[in-house]
Amino acid sequence: MAAMWRAAARQLVDRAVGSRAAHTSAGSKKIVGVFYQAGEYADKNPNFVGCVEGALGIRDWLESKGHHYIVTDDKEGLNSELEKHIEDMHVLITTPFHPAYVTAERIKKAKNLELLLTAGIGSDHIDLPAAAAAGLTVAEVTGSNTVSVAEDELMRILILLRNFLPGYQQVVKGEWNVAGIAHRAYDLEGKTVGTVGAGRIGRLLLQRLKPFNCNLLYHDRLQINPELEKEIGAKFEEDLDAMLPKCDVVVINTPLTEKTRGMFNKEKIAKMKKGVIIVNNARGAIMDTQAVADACSSGHIAGYGGDVWFPQPAPKDHPWRYMPNHAMTPHISGTTIDAQLRYAAGVKDMLDRYFKGEEFPVENYIVKEGELASQYK
Repeated sequence: MAAMWRAAARQLVDRAVGSRAAHTSAGSKKIVGVFYQAGEYADKNPNFVGCVEGALGIRDWLESKGHHYIVTDDKEGLNSELEKHIEDMHVLITTPFHPAYVTAERIKKAKNLELLLTAGIGSDHIDLPAAAAAGLTVAEVTGSNTVSVAEDELMRILILLRNFLPGYQQVVKGEWNVAGIAHRAYDLEGKTVGTVGAGRIGRLLLQRLKPFNCNLLYHDRLQINPELEKEIGAKFEEDLDAMLPKCDVVVINTPLTEKTRGMFNKEKIAKMKKGVIIVNNARGAIMDTQAVADACSSGHIAGYGGDVWFPQPAPKDHPWRYMPNHAMTPHISGTTIDAQLRYAAGVKDMLDRYFKGEEFPVENYIVKEGELASQYK
């Protein structure tokens, strides 16, 4: 089936690529960027470029080259600002932190679209098979926020294990009850931590965890280089269901694909230790939303933390907002100021290459010439 799909996709690409080639240098281009609105915070940091107002810091550069650059945060529905520009835009820049969902329907409408860029890491908000079939190129700034996300994961592990948030809330409310915090606060040392996925972020998290003297496990479709595995002190677990019951802490570091969507359902969560800590900065849709909320309420999950939801922005009635013992925030881990500067530079570099008809760094491609990157297949 996979071979048949690739052959069919190739035929569609061959027909489409003449009019929708990814690397075209002729004429002025219409480029649309969809980012989160900064509002009152826009002027508080000159390096705050990842917002609508900052526009990745590339407006002057693009306009000096004769291109038309439109930036908005309005992305949902037929009357949105994004929808007004779909039919004639050449490039769409999106971000995981305020995702513009690029559906097959939108791709079909986008007659001039050639290139989809993700300012950051993770392009699952795009219908990748539809993009491939249409002859589009999809690319992201690989590695741009790896450090940012791995550091955030480590922070959330510690916040949940040490039962930090109830202590903070006591101080804010003018209370003082040590027992109310200490009865479920634990050290990280000696705990077994398993990451589901050991790509760039997962590996970096394992390296960051090594000084805490944890027992480190990882599950991935590929095993880490043996020398690095030995250096980190992590053990490969081929069978995810066998790894989960061993873990005091489970960290989700796998991409969202059709295989991983809803992977952590009621049955999968039941395989984990009672009292497990889960941190998920990967994608919200990897989890069964209600199953997580129910397990937090029952105490099977002792703490759940992360910054990814489905959909995003999360609606006010999302059950994760109200479940006990959570350390949830908006999608912020990969959009630190440092990360913004890295992914803004990466987007500018790829646009410059696109205008010149040059190839992108190979690791940045998610869809190229009808083929999906291996992690999305």
